[in-house]
Amino acid sequence: MTTDTSNDTNDLQVDVIHSGDCIEVMRGLPAGSVDLIFADPPYNLQLKGELLRPDNSKVDAVDDHWDRFASFAAYDEFSRAWLAAARRLLKPDGAIWVIGSYHNIYRLGACLQDAGFWILNDVVWRKSNPMPNFRGKRLTNAHETLIWAAKSDQSKYTFNYEAMKALNEGVQMRSDWVIPLCTGAERLKTASGEKAHPTQKPEALLHRVLVAATKPGDVVLDPFFGTGTTGAVARRLGRRFIGIEREAEYRAAAEARLAKVRPLEAECAAVTQPRRAEPRVAFGQLVERGLLAAGEVLHSLNGRHAAKIRADGTLIATDARGSIHQVGAALEGAPSCNGWTYWHFRREGVSVPIDVLRQQIRAEMGN
Repeated sequence: MTTDTSNDTNDLQVDVIHSGDCIEVMRGLPAGSVDLIFADPPYNLQLKGELLRPDNSKVDAVDDHWDRFASFAAYDEFSRAWLAAARRLLKPDGAIWVIGSYHNIYRLGACLQDAGFWILNDVVWRKSNPMPNFRGKRLTNAHETLIWAAKSDQSKYTFNYEAMKALNEGVQMRSDWVIPLCTGAERLKTASGEKAHPTQKPEALLHRVLVAATKPGDVVLDPFFGTGTTGAVARRLGRRFIGIEREAEYRAAAEARLAKVRPLEAECAAVTQPRRAEPRVAFGQLVERGLLAAGEVLHSLNGRHAAKIRADGTLIATDARGSIHQVGAALEGAPSCNGWTYWHFRREGVSVPIDVLRQQIRAEMGN
């Protein structure tokens, strides 16, 4: 699955992990070829000395060489370079999610705006099980911040609003997400039992991001692939991924992990779409097609009202005439009415909403 950056190609390979420096690799990929980028760049934690628990045991903190920068200026230069390379790869309607802590997220936000990205939201990932502050000199750091940005202010980015609402039990999704840290069986370990990666993100977090901002078949790029959380979730959800990781041990862990992931069936990977995204069907088409007949009587959902169908697809009742929506509203004395769910017809003694017939026509249009 790993590819070497020395093989220059104009064709976009997907479901692969590239080895090498993310900036150089991204510069070698085709421009405008990626739908979404999820980036978890180095935090630049600036740790000084060991961090110990009250029992004097050492905390497994992020002190790896890839998280060390000589200065803020060096970190900013690095951030601007990888963001420029990433932006070139995005399609015009593409978007990016960048995650970070208080150490780096503010600098990344400024770099995003300077690069021309258009910030859509910042999301607070509140960890339900954060690591305590062992020294007792600061508040427990219980969250990280994600910045969601479109490629430009003109981008028609993907946002699956209805799907996120469904994921949140029918309530509009907020910008504060309570998700636990990656623990237990999900946490990858080395042969010696140590963490395979110090900042492995929980799959639940990536699941929410990809359900919110991608469609099945979309290409998701992660330039700091680590042990492959983005790729694992993308594969499971029927999305395609491109990973970039320069550390051989992380790539090996990611490849082993991805080999165990099986994609969902297409119908299960799809997410709820708003009704306005479906093909428009006029009530008159049901009459033209003979699915309902002119002169046939429709009944209201509550059974109190009735109306006859006219040849032009309008309805006529005792005191009202007009569209299925207008007549329903008039009979109920309401400002508006969804005629598709309000009106029912009868077949073999069973009351059926007329929307069933609309969905039948939509299915035919889809085929």
